[in-house]
Amino acid sequence: MPIPEGPPAAVAALYRYPVKGFTPEPLERVELTAGETLPLDRAYAIENGPGRFDPAAPRHHPKSAFLMLMRDERLATLRSAFDAATRTLTISRGGKPVVRGQLDTPLGRQLIEQFVAAYMKAELRGAPRIVCAPGHSFSDVAAKCVHIVNLASVREVERAVGRTVDPLRFRANIYIDGLAPWAELGWIDEEIRIGPAHLAAFARTTRCDATNVDPTTAVRDMAIPATLMRTWGHQDFGIYAKVVAGGAIAVGAPVTTPAT
Repeated sequence: MPIPEGPPAAVAALYRYPVKGFTPEPLERVELTAGETLPLDRAYAIENGPGRFDPAAPRHHPKSAFLMLMRDERLATLRSAFDAATRTLTISRGGKPVVRGQLDTPLGRQLIEQFVAAYMKAELRGAPRIVCAPGHSFSDVAAKCVHIVNLASVREVERAVGRTVDPLRFRANIYIDGLAPWAELGWIDEEIRIGPAHLAAFARTTRCDATNVDPTTAVRDMAIPATLMRTWGHQDFGIYAKVVAGGAIAVGAPVTTPAT
C-alpha cells in the first residue's frame, strides 16, 4: 500500500526583530525585496559601551559589540513592542511598561538608553548607545539575508533532549513546517521558493550559546550547541538565504524546496 503524502511544506510563522537582542515580533504577512532583509529586521542595536559603529558609514560589526542574548540573557526578562509607524519602542517588565521612546529622536533614544544603563548595569562595559543607519541590519552575518528554521528539525532536538524546545530560541525570520528533519541543511547553493519569492540558501547557521537561554524566563537552562555536536556531529541549525526575487509572503504560503 502506498504511504500517503503529508501536507505540503508551508510557512508556519514569520518574525522580525526590530532591536537586536530584544523581543521578536510575529507577522502575518511581509514583503520581501531582492537583496534585502525583512523590513525593519535588526534595524536597531544597542552598543555595549564605547563602540565603533558609524551611522554615516555603516558596516558589519561582531555581535559582541552590542547587547545580545548569547552573553546578556537578562534581556529576555524584558518584553519590547515596536511601532513601525512612529518608530516608538516600548519596553515592559513583569507585564508593565517601564519606558517608551521614539528611536528616531534624541530624547526618545536617551530615555531608552537611561533605562538600559540602569537595568543592564552589570553587563555593560560603558554607556549604552542606540545605533541605526538607513538600510542597515545588525544581523550576526554581514550579508543581507533572512534566517530560516525547519520545525521538524526542532522536534528532532526535542527528542534528543527529552523536553520541549521553544523554536524562538533560534530567533529565525521564517519557520517552515511540512519537511523532513534536517532537509534544510542540504539546500546550500540551491534555490527555495516561498510563495512568489525566490531565495538562495548560502550558509548553515552555526549556533551559539544564545540558544541555551529560555526566551520566556531568561534562564540559561539548556545546552543546544553541545547537544547538536554530541548527537549530530555539528553545531548547525537553520540556514541563511538571500532574497533573489521579491514578493509578499504570508503565514501558510507554500514552500518549494530543491527536493520538491
